[in-house]
Amino acid sequence: MKVLQLHAGYRTPAGEDTVVEAEARALRRGGHEVEQAIEHNPATTVAALRALARSRYNRVTAAHVSELCDTIRPDIAHVHNTWFAQSSSVIDAVVDAGLPTVMTIHNYRLSCLGVDLFRDNAICTSCVGRSPVAGIVHRCYRDSFALSAVMAVEVMSTRRRRTLERIDRFVAPSAFMADRLVDIGVPADRLTVKPHFTPDPGPRASSPSTSNDVLFIGRLASAKGIRTLLRAWERHASGASREASARRLTIVGDGPLAAEAHESAPRGVEFAGWLSHAEVQRRMRGARAFVFPSEWYEPFGMVLIEAMAAGTPVVATTASDAAQITGTPARLVAPAGDERALAACLDELDDATVDEAGRIARRRFEEMYSEDIGLEALVDLYGSVIEGRRRP
Repeated sequence: MKVLQLHAGYRTPAGEDTVVEAEARALRRGGHEVEQAIEHNPATTVAALRALARSRYNRVTAAHVSELCDTIRPDIAHVHNTWFAQSSSVIDAVVDAGLPTVMTIHNYRLSCLGVDLFRDNAICTSCVGRSPVAGIVHRCYRDSFALSAVMAVEVMSTRRRRTLERIDRFVAPSAFMADRLVDIGVPADRLTVKPHFTPDPGPRASSPSTSNDVLFIGRLASAKGIRTLLRAWERHASGASREASARRLTIVGDGPLAAEAHESAPRGVEFAGWLSHAEVQRRMRGARAFVFPSEWYEPFGMVLIEAMAAGTPVVATTASDAAQITGTPARLVAPAGDERALAACLDELDDATVDEAGRIARRRFEEMYSEDIGLEALVDLYGSVIEGRRRP
């Protein structure tokens, strides 16, 4: 099978970029051909403004993709992110070329200018099922009226052209996200839930109970729950036993709340900044637990299955499908934004609990999120879409 991937890469590599590369690598390993049409969003201001000016309909990228389709003649096109370097014009290009087309939706950009349905430290659905005017008013894209207006124009232009109606199959990485996408307007009869996957790093060398390191990995932003986590850690540390008091919380990442987090962090918290993927994996495989205190509607979270692959227990919140994805025990799940409940979960990280939860996480990864299983699901998806095009 010959697959054409289309993706607008982020200036700072994100989970979506990881998914695109993971799928390409797995497909090639499985003997399939993969051609990538990837445009990275520009890093310089001038180049970014030029790309934004073409974001409503980028004729240059559309022409490039059309030419690519004529040259390589792929069997199917798989669209990921198109904002803003490519624009939704590339969808028209592959459909006009007669290709069966799949689109993985990684966030809520089809309706939300802020992409995460989160504003002013709370869930926001003001634009769900409506025009994104409220997103302009609240400056939801990069805190800018002008940039929010540009993005709103792209959203409405795509709707008016009915571009998304031309896609054969949409993909959501979790059932929770699929429900949100149906609310936004994605047709349920063309929406498939297919989880992401990650390569197997192999079993960990030592059990979680031998470690005192608790990890947070992610962007330091309100939606990620960093404020709640730091307050919960302070509660946990203040009442911890002598054994538990030796534990450390390591914050891996950076973001708009970095300065505030550094200033408000209690003792026993280390800030590591962004680390290489190899170093993150090393730390994950040596951790006692991974904390996922998210307060927004997380679509999936690649870091969740990376923790599971490492046999590392996950402490989660109820804001999304995180607990269902990981199979986290109920005593390690807290209501989103509840620092007392999250502190209580941290109190539960005794030796027996973390070792058992780690075994469950690793087994669940092997059964549901390994590369082999993910590749099989991806190929089956492509096959069903291609076959659907052949039927009268």
